Amino acid sequence: MKELQSVAYTAKATATGGREGSAKSDDGRLDVALSTPKGLGGNDGEGTNPEQLFAAGYAACFIGALRLVAGKAGVTLPEDTHINSEVSIGPIEGGFGIAVKLAVSVGDLDKETAQSLVDQAHQVCPYSNATRGNIKVELSVI
Repeated sequence: MKELQSVAYTAKATATGGREGSAKSDDGRLDVALSTPKGLGGNDGEGTNPEQLFAAGYAACFIGALRLVAGKAGVTLPEDTHINSEVSIGPIEGGFGIAVKLAVSVGDLDKETAQSLVDQAHQVCPYSNATRGNIKVELSVI
């Protein structure tokens, strides 16, 4: 396990009620209702769920890592750079697990450069580092 050399930021949130509850950050910027999807036996209510939150967080974090490595390489990413993120959940031996797919769109940047930047970003992204070797993460350039 790699330890942080220093702490740059700490997010704080409180969840109550599990998948049928709510989650709020300590600063009030995040305040969401939670609902369980039908695929997990829930009523598919109007709230979000942990997998959607993880998908959004991973995609946003990965774009940050992509910008970092692109900047170091002297490459300017297009303004419309985006990631279509999927987080799947299902049974594994002894419980449940997740799998991630990140489809990265970097506009008209050539595929070879884009793939190189995606591979580099995967090495520095905190979410990638946290999940490496624990879950399947598929990366593609679209």
